[in-house]
Amino acid sequence: MEDRERQERHRRLWEADHRHLWHPFTQMKDWLREEPLIVDAAEGVYLVDTLGNRYLDGVSSLWCNVHGHRVPELDAAVRAQLDRVAHSTLLGLASTASIECAEELVRHLPPGLTRVFFSDAGATAVEIAIKMAFQHHQLRGDERRTEFVALHGGYHGDTIGSVSVGGIDLFHRIFKPLLFEVHHAPQPYCYRCPLGKALPGCGMACADEVERIVEAREGRVAALVIEPLVQGADGMITQPPGYLRRMREVCDRHGALLVCDEVATGWGRTGTTFAVEQEGVRPDILTMAKGLTGGYLPLAATVTTEQVFESFLGEHAEKRTFFHGHTYAGNPLACAAATASMTLFRERGVGAAVPGKAAALARALAPAARLAHVGEVRQRGLMVGIELVRDRATREEYAYELRAGDRVTREARKLGAILRPLGNVVVLMPPLAMTEAELTRLAGITLAAIEAATARL
Repeated sequence: MEDRERQERHRRLWEADHRHLWHPFTQMKDWLREEPLIVDAAEGVYLVDTLGNRYLDGVSSLWCNVHGHRVPELDAAVRAQLDRVAHSTLLGLASTASIECAEELVRHLPPGLTRVFFSDAGATAVEIAIKMAFQHHQLRGDERRTEFVALHGGYHGDTIGSVSVGGIDLFHRIFKPLLFEVHHAPQPYCYRCPLGKALPGCGMACADEVERIVEAREGRVAALVIEPLVQGADGMITQPPGYLRRMREVCDRHGALLVCDEVATGWGRTGTTFAVEQEGVRPDILTMAKGLTGGYLPLAATVTTEQVFESFLGEHAEKRTFFHGHTYAGNPLACAAATASMTLFRERGVGAAVPGKAAALARALAPAARLAHVGEVRQRGLMVGIELVRDRATREEYAYELRAGDRVTREARKLGAILRPLGNVVVLMPPLAMTEAELTRLAGITLAAIEAATARL
């Protein structure tokens, strides 16, 4: 394509975007003032824009890409499924693709998680988990268990139920009149401890607070809903070792279900296939989406135990059915992509390579400790949050209106990488397929972008 033709096409798409599209989590007044970066193609771990520029996909196309883009095995699986059927319902029918997908999925799950309920997004997977936990207790005759406990700083999606158990004021405060009440406990944010304490002397007081809340609602809590090991959307807040195990013990002592939201942490991101494996925890319900299809198509799953599943079994007239479903639940194209992705994950030992890559990324990010405006680098596997501060000694934050994180991502684009901020936190969450050399380059771009952006703040 000639440069002039490329420029004209880019301009036409830019203008059409500004006429018609409403972008998620985006202040559109700002967006409409700017020239957009328009992704036109991809190859491996690179995205290509309409002007032909190439960028490292530093956030896995919003935390979902696993093997890279245009993977021959995944492409072939989707094409082959198109030759059979693109979609059929799971309401009253079964499908080959969904059966094979569930069968492969169970191979990767912690032992005891055997029942798979498909949906189409992380938020719907969590919504299902909430309703499933609630109805489980009702069907068992434990009708007082109607309440939920979650953590401040949690993000579980944008449907009303998932927002209710979420805990990020910036996203959720305006919708409070629409939400059901949830008991929120202090988050384990060690850099800015909400209890004013510090490890190791604190004795993990934040975990004690969770138990205090559950204990005060004895016999009333249906489930505790948490993101295991890392609270992603609140700035990659990493939990101290042993925290997740404590949450399992609290639930066991008080008869509540443990719901682990692995939409972000699943599929190798933290160094094991699922984050819960690192502390030997088996949740009662586990949710996933994002990396399930390798980042190809929308598919989510809410998986649970036989014990929870059996609560819903009964004669037709008893009306014990789980009355919940989605039109595209178990979509054959998405399931075919997921089966191919999971097979690659298993056969190529993708997860086993993550710890080595994570170590390489950590080494490449080590110079961040010398940057004047980096307060903390938080990392679990290939999930990284770099918190920017105006003053390192006092941990003073940059004001929201300064858009410090956003400025860093704009500098990174100039250097050839796509990043996305979470307020004052710069996030790195690359595809698991990135090589150590590519990870080192991504880290170098990020640090250079931080230096350039913060020098002007």
